[in-house]
Amino acid sequence: MTLTPLSRQVALIAALCVGLALPLTGQAQAGTDAGSQTLERSFCVFDPVGASGPLFAVVKAFQPVALKNGIRFNLSAYTDEKVAAEDFKAGQCDAVMLTGTRAREFNKFSGSLEAMGAVPGKEEMRLLYNTLSQPQARPLLTEGPYAVAGIVPAGAIYLYTRNRGINTVGELQGKRVATLDYDQASVRMVRHVGASVVGSNSANFAGKFNNGSVDLAYAPAVAYTPLELYKGVEPEGAVVKYALSYMNFQIILHSDRFPESAGQMVREEANKRLDEAYEIIARAEAEIPEEVWMHLPQEDTAEYDKMLRKVRLSLVSDGVYDGRAIKLMKAIRCRVDASRSECASTTDS
Repeated sequence: MTLTPLSRQVALIAALCVGLALPLTGQAQAGTDAGSQTLERSFCVFDPVGASGPLFAVVKAFQPVALKNGIRFNLSAYTDEKVAAEDFKAGQCDAVMLTGTRAREFNKFSGSLEAMGAVPGKEEMRLLYNTLSQPQARPLLTEGPYAVAGIVPAGAIYLYTRNRGINTVGELQGKRVATLDYDQASVRMVRHVGASVVGSNSANFAGKFNNGSVDLAYAPAVAYTPLELYKGVEPEGAVVKYALSYMNFQIILHSDRFPESAGQMVREEANKRLDEAYEIIARAEAEIPEEVWMHLPQEDTAEYDKMLRKVRLSLVSDGVYDGRAIKLMKAIRCRVDASRSECASTTDS
């Protein structure tokens, strides 16, 4: 089977999920030899297409591997990410796979890793993930009864426009933007530039963009082909080559339903596969025709950086973002490029 960019990303995530079983290998083998029962655990899988979609299909493919290691995962497909999150919160699922933005309600720190403008590129993201894979980071990835057991990059989030003439902040005023209405950060950003929020979710934003119900949308490159965003971009639109934020997928567990070592093992496995993730992202970006990309002048990029910084600070002040995550990502940005103007400031942003 030939994998689309999205399903290749899904395949990577599924491979990481296998790591959930690894800490149990010795225990499970011993239990099997002694006739012990297999550990039964439920896994809520968000897939916009449902049980016939690529995400669910690939996660389902690793079930035999998990079973050999002592875990029988009972999978449930969700086309509505909100419902998946609610069922997990209600205890109906032992594990769940969600986008980083949706994961914020279970871990404010990890949910702040998609903060706007906080991760400008691959090098910064690699340093961030290397840092978070260390055992010392474990307290940051545990909040209440939940543990973030894996974080996988999905690539930079870009602005998609149906009209190349919308190429400045001023041109955004009054324009309709498909906005994740449950994400306070996105809503604030859209309103900050004077655009109009059109409430959307991960299942319907592409349709709204493609049929002209909105003027703009935002998504990573891995969504361009599978969600047919080229239908909205063609013939007069563009994809703006500027990272608004960096999307990720997160695997979250009910801590008390898995061995203590499970979370750290998955984090380490995820870190080992970062190169694979970046190859998938690079291929997806390469599939977008060069003439579709809109490259911003350096002076415009600097202004966007300042604008996103201002919004980030307000979201930290209001408790939407975790200040520790924002501080860490600033330190990483300045380590990669100490010449950034923000690095002279003592403000953690």
